[in-house]
Amino acid sequence: MSTITESVDVDAPVRAVYDQWTQFEDFPHFMEGVKEIRQLDDTSTHWITRIAGVSREFDAVITEQLPDERVAWKSVDGPTHAGVVTFHRLDDSTTRVTAQMEIDPEGFAEKAADKSGTIKNRVKGDMQRFKSFIEKRGAPTGAWRGQVDRPGP
Repeated sequence: MSTITESVDVDAPVRAVYDQWTQFEDFPHFMEGVKEIRQLDDTSTHWITRIAGVSREFDAVITEQLPDERVAWKSVDGPTHAGVVTFHRLDDSTTRVTAQMEIDPEGFAEKAADKSGTIKNRVKGDMQRFKSFIEKRGAPTGAWRGQVDRPGP
């Protein structure tokens, strides 16, 4: 299993940045390899990806969501992965977004992409594209301000 951590400073207020991140169906606009995400309910998403020439479909669940602070998730089938994205207000108009993910690649192509640093570079690029996406728009495409409490012990 690999751990990837990437951060980007976004020239937008924390509320706008967080609100955009909650619009999972917009992820294909800035995440390379993500073809489609369907929000099934408040905590469930269905993903269609194509990475390293391999197409995958899987479901993921939001395990914790605190407005303007964090969104955590884990896969429930398909490739094993989990992570958290945090939002830190640097000042009134700048937000640091940090993504930390644990990924367990499946298959030869995905394991090779992980070992070569391709997956880490893709996450870094996705974070930069997210920054450009929200900064160019000037406002989020929507928002979900609900809270999902972390499961108990």
